Parts: sequence; structure tokens; C-alpha cells
Amino acid sequence: MSFNKERLERKFAEEFERLNEKQQLAVNTIEGPVMVIAGPGTGKTQILASRIGKILLDTDALPENILCLTYTDAGVVAMRKRLLQFIGPDAYKVNIYTFHAFCNDVIQDNLSLFEKTALDPISDLEKIQLFKELIDSFPKNHLLKRYRGDVYFEVKNLQQLFSNMKREGWTPGFINQKIDEYIADLSTRDEFVYKRKYKEFNAGDLKKDKIEEEKERMEKLRAAVNEFDRFQQLMQKKNRYDFDDMINWVINAFEENKNLLANYQEKFQYILVDEYQDTSGTQNRLVELLISYWDKPNVFVVGDDDQSIYRFQGANVENMLQFADSYQKDLLTVVLTNNYRSVQPILDISKSLIDRNEERLVKQIPGLSKELLSSKDSLKELTHQPLIMEYETQRLEMIGIVKKVHQLVAQGIQPGRIGIIYKENKYGEELSQYFKQLNIPVYSKRNLNILELPLAQKIVLLLKYLAAEHDTSYSGDEMLFELLHFDWFGVPPVEIARLTIEVADKKAAGNSTSIRQTLSEKASTPSKDLFSNGLHEGLKRASTVTEKLLADVSNVTLQHLFENIIRETGLLSQIMQGADKHWQLQVLTGLFDFVKEETRRNPFLTLQDLVGLIELMEKEDISLPLVQVSGSDKGINLMTAHGSKGLEFEHVFVAGCNAVFWEKKRKPGGGYKLPDTIFSSQPAASDEEELRRLFYVALTRAEQHLYISYSKFKNDGKELEPSMFIVEIQDKHNLPIEKVFIDTEVVSEFAALSFAEETAPEIDRIEEEFISRILDKFVMNVTALNNYLKCPLEFYFKNLIRIPSPRNEATEFGSAIHHALERLFRKMQESGKEEFPSKEEFFADFKWYMDRHRESFTKEQFARRMEQGEMVTSGYYDAHITSFNKIVAIERRIKAVYKNVPIRGALDKLEFNGKSVNVVDYKTGDYEKAKDKLTGPNEKEPNGGDYWRQAVFYKILVDNYEQKDWKVVSTEFDFIEPDKKKHYRKEKVVISPADITTVTQQIVSTWEKIQNREFYIGCGKEDCHWCNFVKNNNLAVELHEIEEEE
Repeated sequence: MSFNKERLERKFAEEFERLNEKQQLAVNTIEGPVMVIAGPGTGKTQILASRIGKILLDTDALPENILCLTYTDAGVVAMRKRLLQFIGPDAYKVNIYTFHAFCNDVIQDNLSLFEKTALDPISDLEKIQLFKELIDSFPKNHLLKRYRGDVYFEVKNLQQLFSNMKREGWTPGFINQKIDEYIADLSTRDEFVYKRKYKEFNAGDLKKDKIEEEKERMEKLRAAVNEFDRFQQLMQKKNRYDFDDMINWVINAFEENKNLLANYQEKFQYILVDEYQDTSGTQNRLVELLISYWDKPNVFVVGDDDQSIYRFQGANVENMLQFADSYQKDLLTVVLTNNYRSVQPILDISKSLIDRNEERLVKQIPGLSKELLSSKDSLKELTHQPLIMEYETQRLEMIGIVKKVHQLVAQGIQPGRIGIIYKENKYGEELSQYFKQLNIPVYSKRNLNILELPLAQKIVLLLKYLAAEHDTSYSGDEMLFELLHFDWFGVPPVEIARLTIEVADKKAAGNSTSIRQTLSEKASTPSKDLFSNGLHEGLKRASTVTEKLLADVSNVTLQHLFENIIRETGLLSQIMQGADKHWQLQVLTGLFDFVKEETRRNPFLTLQDLVGLIELMEKEDISLPLVQVSGSDKGINLMTAHGSKGLEFEHVFVAGCNAVFWEKKRKPGGGYKLPDTIFSSQPAASDEEELRRLFYVALTRAEQHLYISYSKFKNDGKELEPSMFIVEIQDKHNLPIEKVFIDTEVVSEFAALSFAEETAPEIDRIEEEFISRILDKFVMNVTALNNYLKCPLEFYFKNLIRIPSPRNEATEFGSAIHHALERLFRKMQESGKEEFPSKEEFFADFKWYMDRHRESFTKEQFARRMEQGEMVTSGYYDAHITSFNKIVAIERRIKAVYKNVPIRGALDKLEFNGKSVNVVDYKTGDYEKAKDKLTGPNEKEPNGGDYWRQAVFYKILVDNYEQKDWKVVSTEFDFIEPDKKKHYRKEKVVISPADITTVTQQIVSTWEKIQNREFYIGCGKEDCHWCNFVKNNNLAVELHEIEEEE
């Protein structure tokens, strides 16, 4: 140790000399509690390392007697690196941990106490499965039970709630108590009392509706909280735990076993906690227990409440306040204000921004001040003012930033000294394309989801197809249609279209067949003679490969099946020939590793099970993570504001500072509202304050030059406003806005840059003779019209090529309801007395259909839909049975010719009053989601909603039906399922002459476009399935710029 001691003394003396007075005070005070508030650039890591050096020099403590807890793995690495420079290899003896790693070690070292030897950490996927199990077990009247739409909607909310409960150490009993206190207090709160006379209410009256709404919210929260213990039991039954559990186990063990706690208290004589502002309630409790033996513990916490940007991970600024309160008498509080990173003007504007936050220690602890002072010798005399720049559009902002960076690099600034910060990853992805255009190297890290990458999606679709066909033969045709287009097989799309149309024609003629069956028959039939072409070779190979893989499903392991897929399809050899083979192999390996891990967790996993897991991940947004690192750190640094924490650059561009990306960015809905009685210091306007802290972090990354930019308009011409944070800075500082105009020549340099989502793909045309035969038989119906208006390619694939459509639980449930309603009215008509059958018979008809189509549902889906069906049929029957019009026509198919366009439709029900008709269309599903579809043309939907168009189309159809002299007065949508308030809604659309003119134009113009073969170019919308299908499979012969609508 003597050599180390000498080295340490020398190194420590050097480092200590460099510290300023306040830093030296924090380092020297090694006895008793110390709280250091370290603003950005004030040398936090330096004093942590120096303090450890001081402890080792001035006391008998060994490196292993020191415990340093930090928030992230990156924090552990940075601390260890700094310590190595100080004390050499002994740095590895100092206990530097994240909280989770520390708890894991405590458990591993005391397994007999924890009795946890058989437990495995739970995966995100398993967690979601357990939440589904929990929700499936809710009784009928449970406040969180849903029957339609996303029945597992509460999964994410419950997951967030239970995680917060574990992280903050809140028990169900504690939250229930706080809910009761909150509800009891509502009538005394200003927001629930009228301030002045309003309608029939006087000043001082209670807002009873608002109070009831709030109580309803709280009861929902209570229902959720009361499921916590049951969820924990489900985890135990499966022998699983999550990382939040680990901290709670260690806390419980320390509280119940005084000897265990004493061992660790004795071992760790000095405790340091980094990033203290980010610690959660349970992490804080852990520290409290470790130091509880001493009245005046040797504990050192360092953090900055203004840089608390991880509240969503359970962080809570209250901890710093409570720490200050607990050790008021002995606490040394040091505020580091000497900044060694930035020039003074950058610190000044950052301060004026963060000063607006209320939830700050300087506003809660008397005598604290955080006036940061530029103190680096080479910077403190510089007075570069930050620049605020306004660009005309988002595209021009990106071009402007790239050109400015280009100039800086040309002036000799190292690319690695330039940082570009934005709010969200998507912005960076687009920006990197502009840099690529000028060959400027960039460095960025992106967290991708393998399941969203085209290669993985193709393999997953093949797995889903094999699972479907293995379960029920010839049931996966809609997937096979897409699979045949994969470039592995090399089949021209025209050949697939021919095959699909042939199958659709056979089906229309009443023959039972499928694409798979027809393909298999043709592949095994030899050519008639030397001159006939027969089946395309690519289709033959595709048939042979898929049939072989289907045979493998029952005979080989899942891992083996995956290997066969990669090899037999030709996928691997195709990857190896590609320019990006290294990246594609990473994607492939990531997906294969997932299959291996899941089969390790469950050795009896079947293909159906695996597909079920993947579908669950897709639905619940569970990522299969893969980090894509672009470039090296010698390139321009692109990063999100969250990713910029802890970094610094000579030139910083904070880009895209528009309200729409910052304070007006819509947060995902959902979540439970917690009563404010839960917090001892209720955070004020926490969302806004948290965003302001994040903006502050972004600004304080800059050393000398800070450029803040925003755009005036979106690329489509819609006006944008700057973020309020820019306005707040300007309120205190006279920073002029520099309006930047980009020369048209400069813009033209980037003209070639067109992004995939902004282009409409065009596919290869089918031979005219072939398409003419199809169009000769085509009759316009409202579904075809809706499809064409949505995307011409959707119309092409669904209505001309007629790809098979899959059955799913929602459509089968809707069909069962339709069947029961048809039987209800048929039986009334057949009774001779105009009497409706009983409610029980109505439900029995629903049940008959459900039983007949049992294969369309999983066990859980069937049970839930049967329960829902019983409730819906009963409620609907009671609501309408006495008011039904009995003069009706049921399930009528009508054809007509209108403006030289043949049209047809299948109508659920027509109600008569003489010759006047009310057309009724039954709708299952959520009434709330249907509202937009009922409205006519508007700014958001210039063509009008699909249901509105259907209503008008039906009037045109019936009014022009020559066999009858009927006139439609209205179309009514009868919603079979109740709305949120349990009302059964009927929405009548009364159709005006203007509506008829609009839809007539849509029918005639769409018909003309179809006859002119204008269905080979898609809509180009980012979320269009068919445009993306064409692009992802390289089927586009050309990509067209989307013309902006006037």
C-alpha cells in the first residue's frame, strides 16, 4: 500500500490544488453529512474522486469500506475511470454500484436469507402476459374491465402504477388512505367551488358534476391499486421478480434483520451518492437504512435539482429536501457555482430560464443561491452571445444547420466538437440524411426495435403464416400473398396478381379453393407441352419451400425451424450479397437470439406460442432492442436532449425549438391520476417544469457558441410557433431573432433528398387485356369507393386483385350480432302476428353463430366475447324492442346504374313509412371512435367520413333502384354496443342536396380514374400499409413526389 499511498498523495496534491475553495470544502469535510448542489460544468466527478482519495489518505478506511452509489451504468464507468487515474488498481476495490447492482449483490451474498434461489428476473414480455392474466380474471362489474376494442388497455397504466408503487415504497393501504383524504377534502378546494354566479349556480356552490368526475377517477385508481397484491402473487407463482422488487426485498431484509443491516453498516463507513436528484423513494430509503446507525453519518450526496430529467423513472426532488431536513443541525450544504464549461452569456440565459421553475431547492432552502459564474481561464473573458435563429420551414432549418456546420468544419473546427441537440430521435434521423448529402460524417446512437425493421418483419410474417396454416390448412392466404412478393423468391408481381385473380374468380363461382392450394396443384403439374410456359419458376420454388417448412413445423425444434427458414428461402445468400450485410446480419442475429432465449425460458414453446408472444410485443409496443451506432465519435454529434446529459461541445445547435416538439407535444394518454395528498411537497406544473429542466440541460452543454433555432412553418405550409422557452429567454435578455433566408441555389443542392414516407410508390402495370377483363365485371360499391379515396393501391389490391381478407375476433363478433339481428326480424315477419321472439332466443341465435365459428377465437377471446354478447344483446333488446318499426325489408342486395356508373350494395335493413325509406346499417364497436366517420367533408377529412359517405351512397343507390319506387329520407347507423354512459345510440344522417352533389362527384370521378387505370400509384402516406408493402419489398418502379393540395 505504501507505493500506492505515495502515488495517491502526489496525485491528490496535484488535483486538490486545482480545486476552488468550495470544491475543497466539500472534499475536506469527510466526517458528517454533506450535500453538494453541483450545477452544470462545476466539476462534480472531480470532487467525488478527490473525496474518495481524501478518505483513503486521512483515515484508516480501506477502499472496500467506501460505497459509492450512482444512477446509471455509464455513471459507474465514468467514476471508476476517474478513480483509476487517482489510486491505480485499488480503484477496483472501491464499491461503485448502481442501486440495482448493489441490491443484487446483497441478495446473492445472502441467498439463504432471501430464499430466492429459484427465481428468474421477469422479461417485459412475461410481465405483459401476467397483466393480461390479471385482467382476464377481473369480475363482470370491475371498473377496469373492457369488452371491446383494446380489452387490455389498462396493461400499460397498471404497469406504470405498480412500478411507481414499488419505486416509491407505496403500499395499497397507504394509497387507499390518501385517496380517502383527497376525496374528503374535495369540497374545500377552490377548483370545485363556483367563484361567481353561473347559470343556476351561485357563488360558493359546489361543482357537483366535477366532484363526481374526480371521485370516479379516484375509484378507478383504487380499483387498480387493489390489484397490486394479486399481481405480486402471480409473479411469485411463476418464480419471477423485477428489478424494482430487488430494492424492496433488501429494504425489508434490512428492516427485519438488524444483524444483516449491522454487517453492511460496519462494512461501509463512508457512503457517497451521485445524481441524488434522480433517486426514487425506495433508493432513498435504502441509503437512509445504511446510515441509520449514526446520528451524524459520513454520507455525501451530490446532485442538481435543476437537472432532474428522469422523473418518469421514479425520480423525486423531494429526497434532497428531506435529506436537508433530516440533518439540518449537522449538514454542510455546498453549492458549486464556478462553472468550468461555458461562457457567461450562455450561463445567464440558462439561469433566466430555470429561474421560472418553482420546484427548486433555492426556493425552498433559505440562503441558497445558484448564480453560475464562468470560471475557466480561457473562457471567462469571452462574451459570445447565444444566437436565436428563425427559418421559414423545417426543411430550410435543417439545410441551414447543415450548411453552418459545413462552414465550421471548413474553418478547422473538429466535427467531434460540434453537438446538435433535438427533442426526439425522429428529427435526428431526418437531419442525418442532410449531412449525408454533403458527405459530412455524423455520430449518433439510435435505439431501434428489431420487430419494426423490414427484414425482421418479413421473417415474422413467414412465421405467422406457418403457424396459421399449421393450425388450420388454407387459412393464411392474405399472408401468403405478401410472402410471394418477397425478393427471396424473385417472382414478378404480375405473376402473383394473375394467380390471385384466378383464385378469386374460382371462389366467386362457388368453388372452394385458396392461393396455397392452387399454387401447390400448379407447381406439381408438369407443363402440357414444350411450348407452354407453365407456372413461373419463382412461384414453383416458393410453393416447394413453404410446403417443406410447413412439414418442418411438427418435426423440428423452433431453433431448427428458424435456421431452415434462413437457409431454404435463400434469405441468407441474399443478405450476404447486399452492401449492408453486416447490419442485416446483426438484425438476423438479434431475432434469432430472441427465439433462443424464449425457448430457454420455455423448452416446450410451440410455433403458435412464439407467434403469440411476437403479436403481444407488437400490440404492447415491447421493443426487441438493437442499438445502431452510426459513424465514429469523430463525427458531428447528433443526440436527443435526454441523451446530451453529461456531455459538452464547443458549438451546440439546439434545433427544432418549436412548441409542437416541446411544451405542446401531445403526451400519450392514459395513466391514473394520483391524489396530491400522496406528496409532502406537491410538484407545481410538473410537466412544464420538467420540460424546462430538459431545455436547460440542452443549453448548458455549450462551451462557447450556442445556436437556438426554430421554424416558422411546417413543410406543408401550416404555421408553427416558437417554444415558450425561447420567449422566456427573450423576456430577460435582449437577444434579437436572426431571420435566416436560404439561397435557392443552396436549397437545390438538397433537391435530390426525398424521404421514403413523402413519396407515392408506383407499381408495375398488368397487361391491358388482363386488367380489362377484370374491369368489365367491376361494379362500384361503397367499400371500393372508400378504399380508392384512402389509397388507389389499397383499391387495386383489395378490390381488383381481391386478396383474401383474414377473419378476426372483432369481425366474427360483428357477424354474430348481425346474424342474431337478422333472425330477430325474420322470425317476427314469419310469426304472422308481427311478434318478436324472446330476449333468450335473440341471444341463442348469437350463440349459435359464435359456436359455428369457434375457430376464429382464442379461449380467452371466446369467453370474453360470449360474456359481452350476452350483455349487449340483453341491453339492446331492452332498449329498442318496444320501439322497432315492424314494416321492414331485411338484408337486401340492390343494383342500380347512376350517371352511367353501375353501383351496388348490401343493406342491413330498410324501414318503411309508405314509400319513404330509412336505411339502417348496424355497427358494432366503439361509438366514440365512430363520431369522426359520421361527419361530412371538413378541413381534417376533405372527402368526409366513411360512414357519412356510406349514408349518402345508400340514398343514391336506393333512389335509383328501378324495380321499386322508394325514396330514402335518411340513413341511420344503429350502434349495437352502448356508449360510455351505457346509452344505445342511433345516429341518423339526414342527407342534403349538397351531400348528394359531393358524393356523386366522388363516385363519377373515382369511376373515371379507375377506367383510366389510375390505380397503380399509391397515396404515399406514412402509415399506409399498401404503400409501405410496395416500398419494403422493392416493388416500386418509380417514386412520385406528393403534390400538396391547394
